[in-house]
Amino acid sequence: MSPARRLVVRVVALVTAILGVNYVAWRWFFSVNWDAWWIAVPLVLAETYSLVDSLLFGMTVWRLKGRGEPPEPEPGLSVDVFIATYNEPIGLVLETARAAERITYPHRTWILDDGNRAELRARAEAEGIGWITRSADWAGMPRHAKAGNLNNALLATEGEFLLILDADMVPDPDILDRTLGYFRDEQMALVQTPQWFVNVPEDDPLGSQAPLFYGPIQEGKDGWNAAFFCGSNAVIRREALMQLGISRYAGEVQVAVRRALRAARSVIAKARKDVPADQVEVLAALDDIAHDIERARRDLKRGEPLFDVTYRFQQRVARTRRELVGADLRALNADLAVIAGLDQLAGDPGQSLATIDETALDQLADREWSPLGAVETVEALVRSIDVDRGGEAQPIMPMATISVTEDMATCMRLHALGWRTAYHDEILTGGLAPEDLQTMLTQRLRWAQGTVQVFFRENPLVQKGLSLAQRLMYFATMWSYLSGFAAVVYIAAPIAYLTLGVLPVQALSTDFFVRLVPFLVVNQLLFFVVADGRPTWRGQQYSLALFPVWIRSFTSAFGNVFLGRSLDFAVTPKEKREHTGPRWDLVRPQLVAMGLLVLALVIGGVRLALGHASGLGTVLNMVWVLFDLLVFSVIIKAVRYRGFEPEPTPEPAAEPQHRQSVHQEGAA
Repeated sequence: MSPARRLVVRVVALVTAILGVNYVAWRWFFSVNWDAWWIAVPLVLAETYSLVDSLLFGMTVWRLKGRGEPPEPEPGLSVDVFIATYNEPIGLVLETARAAERITYPHRTWILDDGNRAELRARAEAEGIGWITRSADWAGMPRHAKAGNLNNALLATEGEFLLILDADMVPDPDILDRTLGYFRDEQMALVQTPQWFVNVPEDDPLGSQAPLFYGPIQEGKDGWNAAFFCGSNAVIRREALMQLGISRYAGEVQVAVRRALRAARSVIAKARKDVPADQVEVLAALDDIAHDIERARRDLKRGEPLFDVTYRFQQRVARTRRELVGADLRALNADLAVIAGLDQLAGDPGQSLATIDETALDQLADREWSPLGAVETVEALVRSIDVDRGGEAQPIMPMATISVTEDMATCMRLHALGWRTAYHDEILTGGLAPEDLQTMLTQRLRWAQGTVQVFFRENPLVQKGLSLAQRLMYFATMWSYLSGFAAVVYIAAPIAYLTLGVLPVQALSTDFFVRLVPFLVVNQLLFFVVADGRPTWRGQQYSLALFPVWIRSFTSAFGNVFLGRSLDFAVTPKEKREHTGPRWDLVRPQLVAMGLLVLALVIGGVRLALGHASGLGTVLNMVWVLFDLLVFSVIIKAVRYRGFEPEPTPEPAAEPQHRQSVHQEGAA
């Protein structure tokens, strides 16, 4: 990026921030109509949400990073190309695999067939293409969707670097030549390239292309070392993934050990209170256990090897137990049932201490324990730690399994470990976008659900290892999916005024307009200068028009994470559906909203004609309604869309040259 353009972007971003803060602050302190709080407060909250969104966007583009020509790759690197598939058409998968075979940099191509299809295996092996499916270890274990598929393949291959492709993402021959050079930086973990689709018409009725995200937004995140993995079209360093998997494994086991030691301390303290003062030998033994517990906790804090700490602790506890065998026979029978239950937990491959909630541990601590029963319980608690992760197919899971989309969480964890990432803004693959509304909605819901799951489970604002800027960059993406709630308010506010005459602000005064209008104008100017010629209107339309999807993603992810409900997850179909007529039922909430907006226009016009409404307020809200309807018009276009029909070409070029020319046009 030229210094002049960077200066313009920063000036506009700064002015936008100043005007936005000035407007929203004035709204909160001076213009909320508290008499109509039921609409006034939601509106100012929605405006505050939009301001935060604008500030985060301004921060993102503050450090736009155009990397230009990539470095030359080192020779002799070993690369595995992973093509992840589940139930996509075999011909589609093989087309991608054949294109992967034509990649010029030496590599090995693997089809990761999560559907374990014999026909796909036979055809892949006949063409000399590698084929991998889940190992027997995965039988009866959590599958973890695409993340599990990739994790299985990681342990079955050896390449230093991985190019990850979705089944429909056909790569250019030079994709590795254009990306591997970044890994001359030994701290570079991942290089992401754009996702671009060959079957999207110029007007992009389903909003499939994302020129703002795969451009200024990712370039801006790259400037903060926060460009993230998008699931496909990325090259990843295996060492970084394996370090991540091992560190997460060790961290999770260590958390379980700490929980066990904390519970053990409570058990011993409770037992000691019930021992008569004259039983000096028993009291000394329990004090020794308590001392050993604290020593183990200190050893863990000092960073001593986890297994050494637990082994030494178990040996010391066992020795003390042998000394107490004859001290409390009378109470032993009462304790055996609970002890046996904990020992059963230790031997059950599907359970671990991680599955015991805090309430169960508190109940153990509050129980009336005999000295020997307490020591036996401490032993069982430590033995119950599932160091082999028997509830999983493999103990090391480099790709994050905490959401239905593995990409963002994995990359955030890599950044927290100190690794770097890069965004290379050059179209090097061509994929297939959804060609009907139902498929598009399924895809968007899955993306949003995965992002919100990560937000609930690993909120970036509190993740250790991330810089403040990285935390905000991840948070900005997650924050954007809350727009559905703000959209409802932006629809309801003009309807409330036109039908009921309820004004959410105290007055449509000069103060209101001189603060609001400049903010709106400069905010749109920021999009214009940042986009630098890329189309952004379709993306802005769908940000509002898909409000039911964004709301559902939030509520379903909340129910899944906090209430244990099923996520109702579905894989995005890759086959073109047969059209059976417009599916208006898929956009019923949007149609209801549009109907209410039109009704509000009519009622507002009637009230104005009868002299029951203010002219300025009515006109202003009518313009607002018309803008909302213009935004929602994309839904009508989407419902009526019948799929991509390519224009016939008299002399089609060979596949590699054709695709490259398309990419050059798209990059321009």
